Amino acid sequence: MEAVSDRTALVIVFGGQSSEHEISCLTTAGVMGALDETRFAAFGIGIAKSGRWVRYGAAEMAALEGSGSGFPVVDEALPEAVLTRDAGRVVLSTLRDGRLADGVEIDVALPLLHGPWGEDGTIQGLFEMLGLCYVGAGVAASAVGMDKHLAKVVLAAAGLRVEPYVVCDAAQSGAEAVAAVAAAGIRYPVYVKPARGGSSVGISKVHEAAALPAALELARRFDPKVLIEQSVEHAREIECAVLGPASGRSGEARASRPGEIIVHNADRFYSYEAKYVDAGAADVVTPADLPDPIARAVRGAAVTAFHAIGAEGLARVDFLVPPNGDVVVNEINTMPGFTSISAFPRMWQAEGMSYTELISDLIDQALARPVAVVR
Repeated sequence: MEAVSDRTALVIVFGGQSSEHEISCLTTAGVMGALDETRFAAFGIGIAKSGRWVRYGAAEMAALEGSGSGFPVVDEALPEAVLTRDAGRVVLSTLRDGRLADGVEIDVALPLLHGPWGEDGTIQGLFEMLGLCYVGAGVAASAVGMDKHLAKVVLAAAGLRVEPYVVCDAAQSGAEAVAAVAAAGIRYPVYVKPARGGSSVGISKVHEAAALPAALELARRFDPKVLIEQSVEHAREIECAVLGPASGRSGEARASRPGEIIVHNADRFYSYEAKYVDAGAADVVTPADLPDPIARAVRGAAVTAFHAIGAEGLARVDFLVPPNGDVVVNEINTMPGFTSISAFPRMWQAEGMSYTELISDLIDQALARPVAVVR
């Protein structure tokens, strides 16, 4: 068994089989560049696109940076990783020639997985079964936050305003979707979204009924359940970063001052390319230049949303603020983009919390929470 001295042994789980695999790898490199190595010893499990788990060392994770040749991906050629429970301990091992080797006892997990099989409660359920502390929301909150439909139901029940929408299952035709939108009184333009996806993958803005069936088929490439929601035109895209109560404390979650996404394309659509590829497509302004009453309303709504779904650790709550000053909740992300230049860390940096301090805060929250309970 490998010794970790007096540092906390942290396993970072990244990659995954979702469409956000590459973003997870970029996030891992960013976290490794800022991790407080005097407190934490980092070990890695990279989940390849095939689903294979492979063992990563700290230096290999730090090297997962994008380049001109494309985004990084998990290297399937690395040795297989195995996470087991052994005599009350959680052990990360390498599988070599049918035998477990290089075992190290793990104290806490940091899942940096976005999308299905990582942000939806599945990996969280595994950690619960192992009895392993982990950063972020539990099983139920992760599942609700991942499903845009379920999240809207919960947020509306908490008294928050959400935009009108309809849900289409895999059996509904394009013509039936057009009819459902009309019956709900939803006006065009609309957004067509996979219900359980992220990073704007598979999302289309549709300006007329004739274009709706094609957008529905695109969204179904990523999820058979699709959400069609009315666009809030001329709205400002406002985000708020939320942290759970500080380690060892109880009470209300902490909300940053809001930030704003300013998209420069004609459609004002914050696409995957605008987020991760085209550096000039959008700006993230932190803090946002908002009137104090609206900023307070956004922060209050963000904390309400966080507690409404039962989130823990962290979340980013996205809002639309039209010219009349209404605060409309768009969605909640229980594992938001977390590279050093992502909106979530930048909003906390504007509050005086460094990227390193933010990572440590999240790990400390996880270590203070109980595990192996229904959450």
